[in-house]
Amino acid sequence: MAYEKFWADNEKLNKTELKKLEKDGLEIFKDIPYYAENGFESIPKEEWDSFKWAGLYLQRPKQDGYFMMRINVPSGVLNYEQAETLASICKDYGRGVFDVTTRQAIQFHWLQIENIPDIFNRLAKAGLSSAGACGDITRNIVGNPLAGIDPNELFDTEPIVREIYEYFQHNKDFSNLPRKYKVSISTNVHNASNAEINCLSFTPAVKEIDGEEIKGFHVKVGGGLAARPYLAETLDVFIRPENVKETAIAITTIFRDFGYREKRHRARLKFLVADWGPEEFKEKLVELTGPLPSKGEDVQKDWNAGYFYGVHKQKQDGLNYIGFNVPVGRLDADEVLEIAAISKQYGNGEIRTCNSQNIIIPNIPDEKVDALLQEKIFERITIEPKRFIAYSVSCTGIEFCNLALVETKERMRRIAEYLDEQIRVDVPVRLHMVGCPNSCGQRQIADIGLQGIKMKSKEKGGLIEAFEIYVGGTLNHGGKFNEKLKGKIDGEHLPAVLEEFLTYFKKEKLPGESFYEFVGRLGIEPLQEELDRILGNVTANVS
Repeated sequence: MAYEKFWADNEKLNKTELKKLEKDGLEIFKDIPYYAENGFESIPKEEWDSFKWAGLYLQRPKQDGYFMMRINVPSGVLNYEQAETLASICKDYGRGVFDVTTRQAIQFHWLQIENIPDIFNRLAKAGLSSAGACGDITRNIVGNPLAGIDPNELFDTEPIVREIYEYFQHNKDFSNLPRKYKVSISTNVHNASNAEINCLSFTPAVKEIDGEEIKGFHVKVGGGLAARPYLAETLDVFIRPENVKETAIAITTIFRDFGYREKRHRARLKFLVADWGPEEFKEKLVELTGPLPSKGEDVQKDWNAGYFYGVHKQKQDGLNYIGFNVPVGRLDADEVLEIAAISKQYGNGEIRTCNSQNIIIPNIPDEKVDALLQEKIFERITIEPKRFIAYSVSCTGIEFCNLALVETKERMRRIAEYLDEQIRVDVPVRLHMVGCPNSCGQRQIADIGLQGIKMKSKEKGGLIEAFEIYVGGTLNHGGKFNEKLKGKIDGEHLPAVLEEFLTYFKKEKLPGESFYEFVGRLGIEPLQEELDRILGNVTANVS
């Protein structure tokens, strides 16, 4: 159906908005065959950003003509054919670099325009798509990677995620949103889909209606990270499973029609929610949906941050899911082909991706678990990773990303492996590294967040890669973003600084105390004093 773009007469629209009024982002799909036939030089520079709607970004440096592609994986669920297709495309066109993202999607690199039509065809045959994986549009819908097999879910959300994902795919009624739009749907009681940092989240809840306990959802709106992070607000509504699609459409309509379009840095839904407040937002929602029941009982217990290491019983008798560590989310295409084959040999061929950048192999019969775990590939992709590499997350970084200021992916891996050699702690410490303020690596919710910057160096001359450190993030109990400690750390000194900082944590913590609890108990001041001392020693040693 057509809708009125009543913001079109706004004289303060930014340049991107003006361009979107002239040409819908999804129109790029019509142009790609011509560009593929005529080569990268045939693409006007002003069209480069339009490729986002097709899930494509030009990687660094843009003028070289190589694309990053992001492929949607709703709820992180891949069947055997899909996993094999992705790995084959990656091997044929992407130099084998296969990345799992913090939104359960898959990213390729090194793609050339000439190959994109073939990639699209292969994705479509497998029931996959990159449409909307980037751009001002509904992104990959994240969910419970254990949907349908999870003993800790109220009910299976995979069909709901699939229905809503397919509704928004190539839907021009919702392809011109003010900015990117991130949706989460899960009934895992351990908040496996990071509800508080999404634009729209449906979270598990129950409510007694007419004497019957109904399983359904609460609704959170206005979460998001980047330079100005917000935790999502909970609306006073209860949504039955059959009403999720209607509610999602209504909230997306509100964002489309009332979201800010003057300044790109204030265009996310979180700014509209912050200005309106949850009560006014609910009023507008009810105008579109009709009356909705008030909130019921929130049944979320805690936050597992998307980690599922080890062998676990499914809700189906005799079957197991197995959670594996993928160091900083990076696999090789041949590894994916091997994992897919193993999953088919021992189970039903499925692979599931987690927002922790890890994978799960589900549906493994009891009697086949031990044999599966003996496969050689699971020496690196392991169910028992060492402590720091197990809980390290990284964005793409300067290797491919035009926005990044520093190297992240391999640096995070090297640092985690170094820390695992140097120090042992009795609790996980979640380390997240990002290359810029956009925070694709979700720095704000980490125990220790590491944000890349450029820093002047007298010793080395000019600007060097450096990091700021943030402490104490969580999504437990509604969430709290981590806090910045003063000081800039030369990237070369970062491993040693973190080693000393974590040694201090190990020495001063209580038995079983998490890093978040430790920060809460001590406060920021002692941690700042310790970091100052460490940086002072580093400076003295360098001098």
